[in-house]
Amino acid sequence: MNQDNDNDNISTRVKASPRYRWFILATVSVGTFMSTLDSSIVNVALPTISGKLNTDLSILQWVVTAYLLTISSLLPVFGRIADLIGRKRVFSWGFLIFTLGSALCGLATNIWFLIGMRVLQAIGASMLMANSAALITANFPPKERGQALGLTGTVVALGSLTGPALGGILVGLLSWRSIFYINLPIGILGYLAAQFVLPHDTPHETKETFDFVGALLFTLGMVSLLFAVSNGQDWGWQSSPILLGLFLGILLLGLFFYTELRVPNPMIHFSLFRIRPFFIGNITGFLSFVAMYANTMLMPFYLQHVLNYDPTQVGLLMTSFPLMMAITAPLSGRASDRIGPIILTTSGLVVTAMSFLYLSTVTASSLYWQIIPGLLLMGLGNGLFQSPNNSSVMSSVPPNKLGVAGGINALVRNVGMVIGITFSVSLFENRETTLLAGINSPTALQQGNAFVAAYHTVMLAGMGIAILAAIISLNRKGYTRNET
Repeated sequence: MNQDNDNDNISTRVKASPRYRWFILATVSVGTFMSTLDSSIVNVALPTISGKLNTDLSILQWVVTAYLLTISSLLPVFGRIADLIGRKRVFSWGFLIFTLGSALCGLATNIWFLIGMRVLQAIGASMLMANSAALITANFPPKERGQALGLTGTVVALGSLTGPALGGILVGLLSWRSIFYINLPIGILGYLAAQFVLPHDTPHETKETFDFVGALLFTLGMVSLLFAVSNGQDWGWQSSPILLGLFLGILLLGLFFYTELRVPNPMIHFSLFRIRPFFIGNITGFLSFVAMYANTMLMPFYLQHVLNYDPTQVGLLMTSFPLMMAITAPLSGRASDRIGPIILTTSGLVVTAMSFLYLSTVTASSLYWQIIPGLLLMGLGNGLFQSPNNSSVMSSVPPNKLGVAGGINALVRNVGMVIGITFSVSLFENRETTLLAGINSPTALQQGNAFVAAYHTVMLAGMGIAILAAIISLNRKGYTRNET
């Protein structure tokens, strides 16, 4: 009884603080960082996991893809459920489910169990990510909302980009299982913080119903479409399962769109896409994550399999990417408040394109210091782009739709990650197979050269995507700064 009273007193003191809203932001940021971190932390451990669990790249990519696919399918669903039963409840349970999934991932003894537990992790992560923007929107006044949401966007980007570096260090010093076990104390602390800090919310008193039909159509449609896209290269684009997946995905998402336009309380408000800065910001954000993950997926294999660096060296090398972004993102966010997002987002995408061009020149004998400039350029480009882009997207929508806009932004980001991984692996494997065609027993030198040539192809494709995004970014007309 005394313990309960102590807990209530602590919670009361926290909520009485004039900086209470920033405690909420910190709590939400823990969940956001942890869930986005795990979308990429396994990348650098994949070569090690491949050897320990005896699997190849085509199956191994599902350790990453299944996580992102699950999140992409469930974001709008858990956002709507939280509106009905309370955001604090869903967010807190998200910490527990994610932590349980992490523990079971660390105990995995075969690849399919690991993939299954990554899905469980992703269910918890989607509960966290679907509600982060809504919690911030509900607790920050309009004049601070953009700043808070911009900081959340920076946390998302840093979580996504820190994963490979941290993963490499943990794998090198401990084992691949440690990349999952590190989530246990963070998840438990996050749950406790959510209980103490987040405000109690009650469901709407109006008798709103959950759109089960829309949720089912969206989830099945996304799973079908992304499953087909992810396996098209390995199974053949004209194979029956892939064609069926593409057909069902497009059909179900079409029916979802039709349904959402006719229900009184849709999960996704498509009217937001009529707002030009919102539409342009989401399109360029999607393309930026497609390009970014083209490199994030392949860089660890290049560093370990071609240059023969150990996981710790790989992790330290890739730290240059998030480090540069962490320095640049806050500065670009502040600058966008003064000069608007167009110059910063467009120049950021141009710098990102330059980083891909630089990385397309690395060789099978490149030195450590010769890799770093490409990663620094990519960190600079993404730092210039992400914060102003998030500010542009969130500042362009009405205050009463900020939560919905944040959910759509998270959905677009995660779909971009899935497409980026699938695109890079498919293009890489196709190019490498072509280069080694006719060679029955390729030597180590031939394999290394084929790997580097295929990697160059992917980097040049990433450059093209970044340039396309930069051209689109120039069309952010109608941007207005939220003064309230």
